[in-house]
Amino acid sequence: MCTNFKHPRAADGTVCVGRTMEFPDVLPWQLGVVAAGFPGASRASTNARAWTAAYGVVGVSAFHPHWMADGMNTAGLSAHILYMPGHCTYQPPKQDGTDIGILELVAFVLGTCATTDEARAALATCTVVDYTPEEVPVALPLHLVVHDADSCIVAEFHPDGMRVLDNPLQVATNAPYLEWHLTNVTNYLGLSPTNPEPIEVGGVTFAPAGQGQGLRGLPADENSSSRFVRVFANVHFATPPADARHAMMDTIRILHGFDLVPGTVMEDTGGGRMMPLLTMWSTVSDLTGRRYAYNTIDDPTWYEIDLATTDFSSSRLVPFTTGGWLTPAIV
Repeated sequence: MCTNFKHPRAADGTVCVGRTMEFPDVLPWQLGVVAAGFPGASRASTNARAWTAAYGVVGVSAFHPHWMADGMNTAGLSAHILYMPGHCTYQPPKQDGTDIGILELVAFVLGTCATTDEARAALATCTVVDYTPEEVPVALPLHLVVHDADSCIVAEFHPDGMRVLDNPLQVATNAPYLEWHLTNVTNYLGLSPTNPEPIEVGGVTFAPAGQGQGLRGLPADENSSSRFVRVFANVHFATPPADARHAMMDTIRILHGFDLVPGTVMEDTGGGRMMPLLTMWSTVSDLTGRRYAYNTIDDPTWYEIDLATTDFSSSRLVPFTTGGWLTPAIV
């Protein structure tokens, strides 16, 4: 489970992309920094994709800096891999220099591309294969969402091969495929940020009992189709913010509406062992200000990384900053 969206552009031009990561607590997530000039080499086959990064990348990684689930680069492009169980078919390795695993794809795209058009062209040079590193204890059926300041594309992996689609709503969740979600939106065209007008029946006037009834019918469960509609409504009706600070804050407000309470969504991780899905971390990519913010399940404080002052001379893993939770207040 994951939720991804682009907030409406601020009056000063700021564009922010938000993302949550819901997953069992089975991976050692850390911040990943991938150097400009990083010599990428996929482990997906014996003759796999290699690349040299043109841009520095910051994101959330596990085990190695370039095994990224989320990130943005110094050119203002963000990329995110989201769960797609039952709707992800990777291709067999071709052993021709194009093979790459999904966990390596974010670092490849962000290291080599500055726009969604460039990302589309780069993806066309890849064969995304079924490669799950031995360090990772779970399968990785995923799809890729890429944002620049103006557009969004989604790479999905169908039985007949990878399809790269324009995403006009610029929001994403999980299975099924994007085209199904776009069709499903037509079931919710009556949603409104304003209350319905009172009506009179049999001489009796019926009026809304309180504010918010224009959104009656908005699905509240955690299924991916429901979250897609819910995040779309949040984005569609959101007031464009004034500046970068308000854009960041409004993006965070939407993200926290998708936090999971531990125990409310359980997943069978094999052998009948049930584990709670948790909102392990959430991120905001300020694509225009080149800032990357995050918070984690262990600390609700948001921390921000300025890519303009980040050292991209070397690749590395960095533990999440913690310690801001319930800091003593001066009164």
